[in-house]
Amino acid sequence: MIIFQILAICGMLSPIVYTVMWIYVGRLDSDYSHTRDDISSLFAIGAPNRRLAHVFIITSSVLLLVFYLGLHDGLNDGGGSILGPFLLVISSILGVLVALFFPLDEGGEIKTYRGKMHIILVAASGILTIIGMIALWLRLQSIPIWSAFATFSLITAIVSAILVTISGIFAQGKYRGILERLGVTPYMVYYFVLSLMVFLVN
Repeated sequence: MIIFQILAICGMLSPIVYTVMWIYVGRLDSDYSHTRDDISSLFAIGAPNRRLAHVFIITSSVLLLVFYLGLHDGLNDGGGSILGPFLLVISSILGVLVALFFPLDEGGEIKTYRGKMHIILVAASGILTIIGMIALWLRLQSIPIWSAFATFSLITAIVSAILVTISGIFAQGKYRGILERLGVTPYMVYYFVLSLMVFLVN
C-alpha cells in the first residue's frame, strides 16, 4: 500500500539525514575532530553550528518515529507480536526527546540534569533498539519473504551490542569519536534496510 511506502521512504531518509549531519556540520568547525569528538557535541549547548545540527537531528529523529509508527502493519507478514515495533517506537520517541530537549552541556560535557538525561536517554534508546531487533528476528524468522532479514536483524543486534559496549568502555578516550561512529553505523544500516524491506513488500 502506498502509505507504507511513504512511511518507508521516511525511514530510509532518517539515517541519511543523520549521517549528512555529522559529516557536514562537523566539517564546518575547524576545531571539531571526527576521531576525537562525539556526534552529540555538534548540537551541544554553545556549539558553533548548533542550530544547523539541531535541525538535522530533529528531522532525522522525527522521520524515524513516523516510520516506526506504521511498522507493525507495514511488515505485511500476516500479523505477529507487536513487541518489536513497539520497542522501536519507544526508542525513537526517546530519540526525539533527546533532539528536542536534552542536548549535552557546553563543550560536550555532562554536568547538568539536562546533560545527564541526554546520556541516559541515548543509552536507553540504543538498548531498546537492540531488543527490538531481536524481537523482530523472533517474529519474522519463519516468514519466507522476511527470513533473510530476520537473520540480518539478529546479527545486527549482536554486532550493535558489541560495538556499543566497546564505545562505552572507551567513551573518555581520544578515539571516542571514531568508536561512536562505528557503534552507530549498524543502527543506521539497520534503519535503512528495514525501511527498504517495508517499501519492497508493500
